[in-house]
Amino acid sequence: MKGHTYVSNPVDEKGYVNWSQTETETWGTLVKRQSEIIPGRACDEFIEGIEILDFNPNKVPQIPEINSILADYTGWGVEPVPAIIQPKEFFSLLSRKRFPAATFIRLPEEMDYLQEPDIFHEVYGHTPLLTNKSYGNFMEEFGRLALEVDPKDRRRLFRLFWFTIEFGLIQTDKGVRAYGGGILSSIGETQYCLTEEPEVVPFDALEVLRTPYRIDIMQPMYFLIQDFSDLFKIFEKDIPKLLEESKRLGDRPPKYPPKETQESLDDESMGSMKC
Repeated sequence: MKGHTYVSNPVDEKGYVNWSQTETETWGTLVKRQSEIIPGRACDEFIEGIEILDFNPNKVPQIPEINSILADYTGWGVEPVPAIIQPKEFFSLLSRKRFPAATFIRLPEEMDYLQEPDIFHEVYGHTPLLTNKSYGNFMEEFGRLALEVDPKDRRRLFRLFWFTIEFGLIQTDKGVRAYGGGILSSIGETQYCLTEEPEVVPFDALEVLRTPYRIDIMQPMYFLIQDFSDLFKIFEKDIPKLLEESKRLGDRPPKYPPKETQESLDDESMGSMKC
């Protein structure tokens, strides 16, 4: 994989980061513009989480402040990490109800997209739903499961994370809504995902495990759950057996165009992890 560009800001002994004026302004721009477009596109649980966390566009939230709120709702917390961590550490943190977040924010010239998940993606995109117990329980169990499977299968298993936690859609009584953090931290994907352009299919764990993806384009396909309880039903299945079946059947043909280089077709970057 291509070497990463960003380096996390240092965290002091109390867990605080000294964000610069430029970084704070970038946070504010991202929060303001995203807050304008998520109504009618994000699920109610995400909106409720946003209201609970009450992000201030004039101040990058400090991790201890977020953690004090999450602790009261679900016992979850955010763990500051370097820009890239190893898969085992990533999954271990999830299994202990700690969501890894790199303490850097994108440069102004990369406002709309960057390959590495920054503090805006992790905090704005993911922590609102960490106020929801069902979502938090799924994240915790996924971390435990990933630690139990054969390490060589973790990349394939991560497709379950990608098409739910990062890019999941949910059916609600108000229509289809987004809950994936990769969607809801992206101004482009938030608007694109509910158009007629992408394909939306019912969630099926085996099909998810057979579906490759690219990290550098709008997703051509999303999986739709009916309720957050659908996520937990994944753990009722024999996952190692399901992984073997997905390998036996083989991947579905990619729904995305090939890249000129092989750098990241299905390198399937795992969030803040180094593959």
